[in-house]
Amino acid sequence: MNHKILLLFFLCSITISLSAQEMQEGFTYLETGSYTKAVVFFDGVLKDYPENKTARLCYGRAVGLAGDASKAVAIFTTLQQEYPKDYEIALNYAESLLWNADFNTAEERYLELITKDASSFPAVLGYANTLSNLKKYKEALRYVNDALKLQPGNANALLSRKYMRLGYASTLVKDKEYTKALVILDQNLIDFPNDKDTQLNKANLYMMMDDLENAKKVYEVLAVTAKDSILSLNALALVAHKGHYEKNALAIATTAKTKVKRFESDSLVYVPTIERYIQALLWNAKYKEARTTTESLAMQYPKDSRIASLKATYGMYTSDFNTSLNAYQNILAKDSTSFDGNLGIANVHKAKGNDMKAYAAAFQTLHYYEKQPDATQFIKALQLSHTPFVEQKTAYTFDNGDNTAINASLRIEIPWSARFTTTARYAFRDTENTTTLLQASSHDMAVGATYKFNNRLRFEGAIGGVQTDDYTQLLGEVKVKTIPFQLHTLDIGYKRELQNFNAELTNREIVMNHIGLNYNWGTLFNLGWYTQYMYTTQTDDNTRHLLFTSLYYSILKRPGVKVGVNYQYITFADQLPSVYFSPDQFHLGEVFAGVTSPYGERLSYAATAAAGLQYVGQDPSSLTFRTEGTIGYEITERFKATAYGKYSNIASATASGFEFTEVGVQLKWYFLSKPVFNSKIQSLSK
Repeated sequence: MNHKILLLFFLCSITISLSAQEMQEGFTYLETGSYTKAVVFFDGVLKDYPENKTARLCYGRAVGLAGDASKAVAIFTTLQQEYPKDYEIALNYAESLLWNADFNTAEERYLELITKDASSFPAVLGYANTLSNLKKYKEALRYVNDALKLQPGNANALLSRKYMRLGYASTLVKDKEYTKALVILDQNLIDFPNDKDTQLNKANLYMMMDDLENAKKVYEVLAVTAKDSILSLNALALVAHKGHYEKNALAIATTAKTKVKRFESDSLVYVPTIERYIQALLWNAKYKEARTTTESLAMQYPKDSRIASLKATYGMYTSDFNTSLNAYQNILAKDSTSFDGNLGIANVHKAKGNDMKAYAAAFQTLHYYEKQPDATQFIKALQLSHTPFVEQKTAYTFDNGDNTAINASLRIEIPWSARFTTTARYAFRDTENTTTLLQASSHDMAVGATYKFNNRLRFEGAIGGVQTDDYTQLLGEVKVKTIPFQLHTLDIGYKRELQNFNAELTNREIVMNHIGLNYNWGTLFNLGWYTQYMYTTQTDDNTRHLLFTSLYYSILKRPGVKVGVNYQYITFADQLPSVYFSPDQFHLGEVFAGVTSPYGERLSYAATAAAGLQYVGQDPSSLTFRTEGTIGYEITERFKATAYGKYSNIASATASGFEFTEVGVQLKWYFLSKPVFNSKIQSLSK
C-alpha cells in the first residue's frame, strides 16, 4: 500500500525580476510530471537569476520530485532561513520532509502551518498525509475530511483518503477487528465504486474470515477485462482450495491456464497463472505434472523468484525437505524480507525437526509482517506442541469369558527443550471374573524421556514397575524411531510388560519381553505398506513370533478415508490353551476401511471397521469382525475431551470364540499456558 501521496503542485509565485511567461515552460514540466526536464530548466534559469525566489522554489520541487529528496530539503531549508515568514516556502519545506520520509519532523512543521492558517488546503492535506505515513490513521482521516471541506471533491484528497482507509483497515485486520475493517473498506467504495485495490482488500479479508462465499463474489466482480478475468480465476482457484474443493480448484486453474496463453509475454499475468496451476496440481497430488510444468516455466522465466517458491512447495508436498530448504534459502538470499521465504523456511525447519530454527524463522517473518495471521498461528501451534500437559484415561472392558476390568491412568509430559521431553505415568487396573470371582489389581508406574536428534532420529525410553497384591516386577521400554529414506519410517525397540489381560493371568506373574520393529513405506500415489514383527520371550519359558502386515490406500484427504487388507500370523513354541491363547499357528486375513476427521477441527472423530477370516491351528476358519471409534471435542485451546469404544471377536489373550468390548473417556489438559523454556524461545524474536 502506498501512503506517500504527493500534494498537488503549488503555483509558484512570480517576482518582478522574471516574468511568468519566461518560466512557463518549467511550470509545464512540473505540472506534467517531467521532473528531470524541470530540473534542467530551472537550473538554467538560476544560472542567470541565482537569487530568484520563484525559480529556486520550483527548482527545489523539481529536484525533490525527481528523487533527490535530501537535496530538496537542503534547498528549502536555505530558503526558509532567508524568508522565515514566507508561508509558501514553509509549505514546500514541510512537503520535502515527506519526500525524505522524515515524517516526525514533517508532522511538527505541518502542525505549525495549520495552527497559523487552518484554512490552508495544502497544509491540512499535507498534515493528513503525514499522519497517514506515521500510521495514525484515525487522525489522518479526520484531517483529510477537513481538507475536503475546504475543497469538496478534490481528487488528490479523495485519493489520499482512499489509501488512508486501506491502511486503517489493514491495522484493524491485524487486530482481528474484521467487521470494523469491512465498514472502512465499504466507505472507500462510495468514493471509488468497484475500486480494484479496495475490492482485493475486501476479498483477502473475507478469506481470513473463512467467508469464502463473499470472497468468491468479490473476485467475480473484479473480472472486468481479459487480464482481470484471468487474475480473478486464479483467486477463485485459491478460494476453492480454501474450501477443500481441490478438483474444482484444478478445473478453475486449468481454465485460467488456457486463457493466459495469449498473454505469455506478460510475466505479471502469465507467471502467477501458471504458478496457481502448479499449486493446484500439488493440491491434487499430481506431482509429476507439477514438476514438469515448473521446469517448463523455469525455462521461460529463469530469474523469476516464484520458480524457487514452487520448487520449495513441491519439496514440502513430497517430503523432500532438503530441496525445499535450498529453494527458500535462495529466495532469502535475493530478498531477505520475502514472506514466502521466511515462513516457508520456518515450515521446513519444523518438518526437519529443528524447532528452534523454526521459531527463529517465524519470528523473523513477524518482524517484517507484524501480526501476520499465518506466522502467528504457526508459532502458536509450535508453542502448544512444547507445552506441558496431563492426560487422564478411564476405561471399562468386558468380554464373553465373564472378565471385566476397570483401567485408570494418568500421564504427564513436560518438554524441557525443543528436543528433550520427560514423562511420568501411573496406571491402576482392577480386573475380575464374575463367574469364578477371581480378582486381581495392579499399580503401574514409570518415568521416561524422549530425545529428538532431528526429524530422522528419535530416542524414547521408560523405566518403571508394576505392583500387585502378591509381587513387584520391573518394567521398561526402549525405542529408536528413524526415517531411513524419504517417505519411509522404521522403529526398533524392546519392551518389558506384564500380561494382565484378566485376573488369572495377572496372578500368574507372566512377564513378556518383546523385541520388535515397525516399518512403514509410503508413496506419492497414496499407497502405503505397514509391517510389524515382534519376537516375545516370557517368564514361563514360552516364546512367540508375531507378524502383522497391512497394505492400504488413501482415497480421500478431507475427511481422511483409507481402505486396505491386513494379514496377521502368530505362533507360540508351547501350546498352553488352559492358561492363555497360544496356538502353534494363527492366521488372520481381513479387509478394512477407516475414516478420520480433517486436521485442526474442534470436533474430531475417527472410525475403523474390519472383517475377515481367522485360522487357529487345524480348526476350521471363522469369521472375524472388529470396529473402533473415537469422538473428541476441543473445549478450549488447552483442554480436550475424547470418548471412544471398540469391539473385536478376533482370538486373543484367552481363546478363539472370544469377544471383547472396551469403552472409555480421555481428558487432555495443557496445565501451563506456555513451554517451560519459553524465555529461550522469546529470545529468538529479538
